[in-house]
Amino acid sequence: MEFDGNHVVDLIPFRLFYFSHNNEPTLFLPPPDSVRERRGNSGNSRFTDPVVVKVMTQKLNVHVYRYAHLEGMAFSLEERLQLGIHGLLPPCFLSQDVQLLRVLKNYEMKRDDLDRYVFLMGLQDRNEKLFYRVLTSDTERFMPIVYTPTVGLACQMYGLAFRRPRGLFITIHDLTHISTVLQSWPEKDIRAVCVTDGERILGLGDLGCYGMGIPVGKLALYTACGGMPPQQCLPVMLDVGTDNEELLKDPLYIGLRHKRIRGQAYDDLLEEFMKAVSDRYGMDCLIQFEDFANTNAFRLLSKYRNQFCTFNDDIQGTAAVAVAGLLAALRVTKSKMSDHTIVFQGAGEAAMGIADLITMAMEKEGLPKDKALRKIWMVDSKGLIVKGRDHLTHEKERFAHEHEQMRNLVDVVHELKPTAIIGVAAISGAFTEEIIRDMASFNERPIIFALSNPTSKAECTAEQCYAITEGRGIFASGSPFDPVTLPDGRTFFPGQGNNAYVFPGVGLGVTACAIRHVTDEIFLTTAETIADLVTEKDLSEGRLYPPLNTIRDVSLKLAVKIVEFAYEHKMATLYPEPEDKEAFVRSLIYSTDYDEFAVDSYHWPKDAMAIQSCKL
Repeated sequence: MEFDGNHVVDLIPFRLFYFSHNNEPTLFLPPPDSVRERRGNSGNSRFTDPVVVKVMTQKLNVHVYRYAHLEGMAFSLEERLQLGIHGLLPPCFLSQDVQLLRVLKNYEMKRDDLDRYVFLMGLQDRNEKLFYRVLTSDTERFMPIVYTPTVGLACQMYGLAFRRPRGLFITIHDLTHISTVLQSWPEKDIRAVCVTDGERILGLGDLGCYGMGIPVGKLALYTACGGMPPQQCLPVMLDVGTDNEELLKDPLYIGLRHKRIRGQAYDDLLEEFMKAVSDRYGMDCLIQFEDFANTNAFRLLSKYRNQFCTFNDDIQGTAAVAVAGLLAALRVTKSKMSDHTIVFQGAGEAAMGIADLITMAMEKEGLPKDKALRKIWMVDSKGLIVKGRDHLTHEKERFAHEHEQMRNLVDVVHELKPTAIIGVAAISGAFTEEIIRDMASFNERPIIFALSNPTSKAECTAEQCYAITEGRGIFASGSPFDPVTLPDGRTFFPGQGNNAYVFPGVGLGVTACAIRHVTDEIFLTTAETIADLVTEKDLSEGRLYPPLNTIRDVSLKLAVKIVEFAYEHKMATLYPEPEDKEAFVRSLIYSTDYDEFAVDSYHWPKDAMAIQSCKL
């Protein structure tokens, strides 16, 4: 096997380990089917049967150090000597705290958010532990860069921003060979997979192969917010082509250059993918569907939810975070969920998921399901969804009620006088001043959720809501908004209904106790747990969610609650059942502390080390 010292490392995805063996540079590569030995609370693994590839060029020695997920100037002198990298680093020894300061200084020099995104992704390549230390140092500051809204722009520019593999690209042409493609991923102990086909990326539409930025960003938050070890997470892009003509004509596009393959071939790809993942990583490997188009999202969830450990974040994750916000809002309005009439702008994945979970919450309060459904109205691109309207999907028919047809959201709000409006259609400015004024006129505390992403697609801004309602509006958004100060001096901190409150904690909890099927009851429990963590002080400031800087603690408590729920309802398959479930979950949390690379060195007693000799 020959290596080009300039390029070999660029072809190796990640986690290279460099050691000095007999004074020769040695590269340890994990083979596809290595047996791993799980380790303690850091979540790291050691390969018990590594393939040893001796590299004959000193030039590659530099590349191995340069691109491996190592510690930079945090290496001790002993480590530098043993690893054979002494002299490649400045004669300075830094703590991780100083490295964090250096990163922040460089970060502040970047011109815009896309530059900041590329900078942080480069840090993830060079020093994974430092990357997560940066994210957890100020989650509220960095989450909008690695997740919404910046990740939307990053996906649009993914062909230019792509540097190194961070996940698997599986194409329609790999059909019948997906198990082989999965073996290209060096890690065997995968607990969570996030997969997209790139057809409905945020509110941006079909981005094809560029959609890979979404599962990469999602799984980064599994670690930053939920504490799942990154080596247990696998981003996957299923490339079946794209219907985006601009991408097909773009010479820099990095995906398959043909129209989307649909029908039986598409279904066969998904079926093989689900089975291949479960065969390789186990039936308790969590598979999160992300940004699939409505036509596929609902049917794939319905098809696979009882066969595999899977959920759709756009449907169920969005539902949980939205209902969590509504449950917190109920503490402000001093009412029950069943007291409310809710109008949705949009009738896609997010709307259906939220509506179903609201229905469950109302049923839990004692309201019959048929009456709960009648309290929920939806407006799509053709107007109010009513009985008798042509071409309604099965999902929409459940929320079609007897009423005259109405085209405009303004008229719908004026006629139905809802207590809450929820925007999930990615129509910027859909909540007009007239609509917001109407909501304020017939509600003392109108609930206005503008949940569409990214920020440019929000139905209204936080400032518009608070200003028009004179501070009476209860507001939440999908993307972050700055605090709003009204003329009377009151300052409100808009609640961000970010799915990151949900999927990292759900992922940690589900994988911790090896749940085989993720039920809607888990998501209702999730919503209730998040709402319970909102303090009275938070509510007084306009927050409907805990501060983002506490999200890691929120995810831990959510995971513990899910583990307790799973064992109580006989859903967990990990036995024996842990007595102290919080301590058990904490033991799984990824640590950003550096590993010790120096070989354990010690001496025997001098006489025991004496060299025996004889005269020949």
